[in-house]
Amino acid sequence: MTSGGDAPGMNAAIRAVVRACAYYDVSCIGFYRGYQGMIENDFVDMPPRSVKNIINLGGTVLRSARSADFRTVKGRQQAYHNLKENKVDAMVLIGGDGTFTGGLIFSEEFDIPVVGIPGTIDNDICGTQSTIGYDTALNTAVYAIDKIRDTASSHNRLFFVEVMGRDAGFIALNSGVGAGAEEILIPEEDQALDKLLESLKRSKRSGKLSSIVVCAEGDKTGKNVFELADYVHEHMPEYNTRVTVLGHLQRGGSPSCFDRVLASRLGVKAVEFLLDGQRDIMVGFDGEKIVSTHINSVTKGSHDINRELLRISDILSV
Repeated sequence: MTSGGDAPGMNAAIRAVVRACAYYDVSCIGFYRGYQGMIENDFVDMPPRSVKNIINLGGTVLRSARSADFRTVKGRQQAYHNLKENKVDAMVLIGGDGTFTGGLIFSEEFDIPVVGIPGTIDNDICGTQSTIGYDTALNTAVYAIDKIRDTASSHNRLFFVEVMGRDAGFIALNSGVGAGAEEILIPEEDQALDKLLESLKRSKRSGKLSSIVVCAEGDKTGKNVFELADYVHEHMPEYNTRVTVLGHLQRGGSPSCFDRVLASRLGVKAVEFLLDGQRDIMVGFDGEKIVSTHINSVTKGSHDINRELLRISDILSV
């Protein structure tokens, strides 16, 4: 099942789980719309040919939803009843923190082994260097910012580009460095308004006629990116200020090769870990190795931002 926000590469992970099950002679079914589909017994049998031609597709063929019913004991009991009716022995959960938290509670209540596969564009899950969908979202953001810079340079404009990242600045930081942004605003750093103004004024004095500020949606420098742009324009009227919100554009689209390979590796290993008797873990990527981390550590831990990359972004913004 897939749950929470969709991410490019989820279909590749579904494909890998189904094909690995077939390889090891294990029956596989897929529940639509995550935990809500479990409660409503909305499932489909998934033999190996059922996942043909989906590795290149964005989104998720099993669809996704958030389930308020699964937060209740009654809802989880109904989900368990449906699993037993369908002779389900274990679950593979593709999603993020909320998906894993729900899965761990369910496992502890009903003794159903679960293995999680990290699928989120935010890359904010500890226990893995990269989550499924993150690389694709990064490339989408950089591609868009490159196009915006063309317009910014042509019209001497200051563009604020908001990217996804409510609680984490991984997309903003890496796409900002990759696209040569003059400033990068992320939730992990408390960037004061006067510091932002001074940085932009320094860029102006150095001869820059246009600038790009990449802002994570969860950044607290201003109440929102539009208020932030208005504040800068008020203090620097010489700039023609514009705002672009990339929004859900970053979620969709065909997954990158990296995300397809990562999803394939994690999907196969998730099945193999279950067959080895492991449970209540998340599979992750550590360099060239596939590793496992207990879900309890995943949901309580944090994936720290790269401080060295922050330092480099400051140096390159002169």
